[in-house]
Amino acid sequence: MMPRYKALAITTKYWRPGENYLEEICKGVREKVADGDFIVVSEKAISIASNNIIDETDVKSNLMARLIAKYWMRVVWGYFLGPMCHLRRRLLQYLREYPLESGSCHKQVALQKAGILQALMFGSEGGIDGSNLAYSYVSLPLENAKETAIKIRKKIKEQLQKRVFVIIADTDKTYSFRNFHFTPRPKPIEGIHSLGGFISYVTGRMFKLERRATPIAVAGCRLSAEEALEIAEIANRARGFGAGRTVWDMAKRFKVELTGVSWEMLETVKHKPIVLVRRKR
Repeated sequence: MMPRYKALAITTKYWRPGENYLEEICKGVREKVADGDFIVVSEKAISIASNNIIDETDVKSNLMARLIAKYWMRVVWGYFLGPMCHLRRRLLQYLREYPLESGSCHKQVALQKAGILQALMFGSEGGIDGSNLAYSYVSLPLENAKETAIKIRKKIKEQLQKRVFVIIADTDKTYSFRNFHFTPRPKPIEGIHSLGGFISYVTGRMFKLERRATPIAVAGCRLSAEEALEIAEIANRARGFGAGRTVWDMAKRFKVELTGVSWEMLETVKHKPIVLVRRKR
């Protein structure tokens, strides 16, 4: 089957907290966008620019968070769930050496913001993510993703006079079994079921179900879950991973400790928070 879409990832500067992402999106697509295009924007990039982040050095972990970091992460994920989920050997090693102090603080944030089933994930718990962020910061999922997508679409229409469709997407995966789509992360679009936290992840990975990036919001048109997933995954592949797929990969790239990556280091990497997806004629 021939692909129905083509994608162009737009390279921009790194969006630090406080960045005017609406202006950056318009500037990035100005010479390239046409009526009817899909503008797919990274949820995490918007969260960072919107200052929707937490510094985990300010967090005090409780006993539950410390137990999760020490035993659940190192032992259960490192030796049982990780191999069941076909995780890469290098990632398994990282899990077996899961950092106790910073990891406990991270799990405390996950418990408070997303609940126990999400905190038992090995990463990106409930959409909370530390990759492509500096120091001990993590981004939180958008609370108002639909409104944000509408705002982006309106800004492009006003400034560029283009009628586009906007999708906000997350790299966290949605798993598909025939026409049933489910994801561990909260608040996907209609037609994708958010259930079970880490249980969804383990089920999807263990049975090697089709997995694609998760659309969080759509503005300007009605899409089936299947079509939104297809577009989100095309954009995800075009975008790449920025400074690293995980916090461990990011730290390794810059040859620093897990919490040693600076904003200036992140600015040296090509970032592609926007992907223009167009239907093939």
